[in-house]
Formats: sequence, structure tokens, C-alpha cells
Amino acid sequence: MSASLLSTTAGAQDEPAGAGQPLNIPGDVQFVGPQNPNVRTATAIVNGDVITETDIDHRLALILASNRVTLPPEEIQRVRQQVLRNLIDETLQIQAAAQEDITVDESEVNQYFARFAQSFNQNAESFAAFLRSIGSSERSMKRQIRGEIAWQRLRGRLVEPFVTVGEDEVQAIVERLNESRGTSEYRVAEIFLSATPETQAEARANATRIVEQIRNGASFPAYARQFSEASTAAVGGDLGWVRAEQLPPELSAVVTQLPPGAVTDPIAVPGGFSIVALADSRQILVADPRDAVLSLMQLSLALPAGTTEAQAQARAQQLAESTQSMGGCGRAPEVASSLGAELISNDQVQVRELPPQLQQMLLTLNVGQATSPFGSAERVNVLVLCGRDDPEQASAPNPEQIEDRLREERANRRAQRYLRDLRRDAVIDYR
Repeated sequence: MSASLLSTTAGAQDEPAGAGQPLNIPGDVQFVGPQNPNVRTATAIVNGDVITETDIDHRLALILASNRVTLPPEEIQRVRQQVLRNLIDETLQIQAAAQEDITVDESEVNQYFARFAQSFNQNAESFAAFLRSIGSSERSMKRQIRGEIAWQRLRGRLVEPFVTVGEDEVQAIVERLNESRGTSEYRVAEIFLSATPETQAEARANATRIVEQIRNGASFPAYARQFSEASTAAVGGDLGWVRAEQLPPELSAVVTQLPPGAVTDPIAVPGGFSIVALADSRQILVADPRDAVLSLMQLSLALPAGTTEAQAQARAQQLAESTQSMGGCGRAPEVASSLGAELISNDQVQVRELPPQLQQMLLTLNVGQATSPFGSAERVNVLVLCGRDDPEQASAPNPEQIEDRLREERANRRAQRYLRDLRRDAVIDYR
């Protein structure tokens, strides 16, 4: 295994003969002999390790629950096929780590599982019960955790030590950043679906369905991990901070027009379709006001069921008048008590973490002033600005951070090539 990986990570010159060459496929495909109706089945034996229907069911349930989506039957079947492919990759990764005598202790897996449960405000026992209630299982999640840990350790042993970054490369980037000071860059994520002329319509339809699910609340990173065929799939499609000219022309023309948080329709690019999400934008080496850290107090009034619009407007007006005349945060507890409002304070709120409408309003406020009321049919809120720490002036680019980013990008590409070799060498029996 070591020799295989080292040859893979050495570069394109180590590809087997014929690798990357176009396939000799006729335009008018005619099948020869009887077709096997069992080729596209739901389970597989990967180098002797069995992936069962239950494994797929449990992982599928976890995906649907984490994304809070309900899919039609035809979409479910497509996602099942992707889940199976992911489980095959996961199995290959675990097997490759085992061949290198890389082990993952059960105690480590349990620690990660408990930490993940805490993100749901649960302990390990209650989270295991939750997984069973949605049709998944503790075993399925722990298998995924084990696979991720094993793969990271395998990368650390056989890939990352052979990734090199020259000082001249880093210096060239530093110089380009200094020359680009004040220009815009964008935090972009991408989902790429490959397509041939024959599969273009199907790929576009699949991409359109993914966009619809994401716009309805599904997680972009989760969908990128499951469906994207780009090397960034493992990191949720995240391309990091890029300038427009670093992107393909088809993407750069769209990204520069997107508001933060937006997701594009499928974009035709060479080889397939891309779905792009813009997380944020900023100016290179220029301090961004949205990096300011605010100290805020939130006064929140619950609206009972059956509250009319007129009554809600009246309560909002009362809240606005009281907070605008209270003279700062010192009297906030007193005002909240008189109104029967809930009071929450937070001294570490970064402006860019807030919804765009609130960002613009809070940046114009002075200490002690309050926002306009906002909320929903159940609750109306205001934010009072108690303090603001503005960001320091942007400094010169950090060479160490640039080097770390280059190493990570190259390690990801080499690890992806290694996984591709594992797939090519695998013996997979579908049942």
C-alpha cells in the first residue's frame, strides 16, 4: 500500500499507461448479448466487506434528518445510489488505513460521538435514541466517524509528508496580494456534477433539484459532500477566499453579482454543471467594518397565539419607544421587567454573523441606541448596542497561513487521486 500511494502522490507522470486518454466509445451504442438486470443493485461486497441495505437505510435517514428535507420517491432512489457510493469509498478508506496498521480505538470514536451529541444539546445515550427514532443508528454514525479518523491518519502518514511548498511560491502569492490590495475577493463554495452530451439533460435536472432543496433549507456543505464530483467535496465544496479572476469565466461573471448567502441556478461549465454559493465577500488587505465585535442586548416580547396584526404592531411600537428612550443598556433590565420582555446579552457578536439587514442597521448605530423592532408572528425583538470593538487595520498577508493553505489544497488533491486508485483496484461484487 505504501508504494502504491507514494507513486500516486508523486505526480501525473506516475499515472498508468493510458490514464487520462479519451475512451473509444461509438456514438451509436449497441449492447451485445443479454443485459443483466441486476447490475444496478443496492448492496455491495467491497474487497470482502459487506455493505447491506440496512447500512444504506441508516445513512440515508441521517442525511435526510440533518438536512430537514422530504424527498419524492424518485429522488430518494437517486440519493440511495449516492449513499452507496459514499459507503464504498468509506469502506475503501478504512481498508487502506488497516493495511497500513492504522487503528482507531473505540474510545476515540465514542469521544467524537459524544462531542457530536453535545452539538444537538444531548448526551450520548439520548442522541443514540434520537438516531434510532429517525431510522438511523449509533452504529452507522460511529462507522462514519471511524472512517473519517482513519482516512485523516492515512493522509497524515502517506500523503501530507510528501507535499512541498516552495518559498518562492509563497512569496509570489504575497506579492500578488499586496498588488491586489483593495480589490474584492469572495468566499465561494461549489457543487460540481459532471455531464457528457448524452447525460447533459439528466445532469441539469439533478442539479436543479439540488438547488431547490438547498433553497428550501437543506445544507449546502452536506449536499456538496454527498453529490459533488469536485475535489472540494470532502470539505463541503468550500473553495475558500478567491478573487473573481481565479474562477472560471462562467462562474466569475455570476459570483461578482451575487449577494452573500445566495445560491445560483445550475451553471453550464466545461464538463458539466456547477452550483455556486457565496458565503461572503471582502476587500483584500482592507479592514472590513463587518469584522467589528459588538456587545448587544436583545429585548424580546412573546406574542400569544391569536395575536392580531394590529396588536402585534402595537406591542412592537411599545417596545421601540421604550428602548429608544431608555438611555442605554444600563436601564435595559428595568425596561425589560416593566414590559415583561426576555433579556439576553452577548458581548462577542461579530457583525458579519448577523443577517444582512441587521448588519447595515447596527453599523450606523451609536452606543446606547436600538434597532427597529423585528421578528415573527410569535415574537418581536430589538437589539440595543452596548459597545463596539472595531477591527484593526488589515496587515500584510501572513506567509505561514498562505503556506498552510497551499499544503492543504495539494494534500486534498493527492488524497483524491489516491482514493481514485483505490476505487480502480477494488473488487466490488453487487448483490
